[in-house]
Amino acid sequence: EIWEFLHGHLQSIFTKDVATYKATTAEDLSLYEWFITPHRQDGLDFHLFMIDHTWAGTASDFRYDLWEPRVQIYGEGTGVITAVVSYTFMLSMATEAGIQHRSHNESRVLVKDAAGWKVAHVHKSPAWRAPHEPSE
Repeated sequence: EIWEFLHGHLQSIFTKDVATYKATTAEDLSLYEWFITPHRQDGLDFHLFMIDHTWAGTASDFRYDLWEPRVQIYGEGTGVITAVVSYTFMLSMATEAGIQHRSHNESRVLVKDAAGWKVAHVHKSPAWRAPHEPSE
């Protein structure tokens, strides 16, 4: 159930399905995307803008893979269930220049209440050994 939900959420991002993205994302979303800014982003407005403008570069043929997926579930049997999913995300895109790949590590915190699952927090980090200090 969790992975099926997550795949629907991720597909909405890459296919510009704003309605599904809104339905699967908490309004008070918080996230860290190291490749965009070193600061936390809050709310949906920024990502709705990015989705509308095909930020992921997936206007062409694409696929994604989740490597080493892991799920941790907390609060089963209570009114609210929390799941932490983590994986290495790889996006492959077929372009005129050939197939391109991008990857990063990702954790998402999902919360389920009577209305269903929603993504409440996202944290992305490099899939390669990053320096502890910024380059000069």
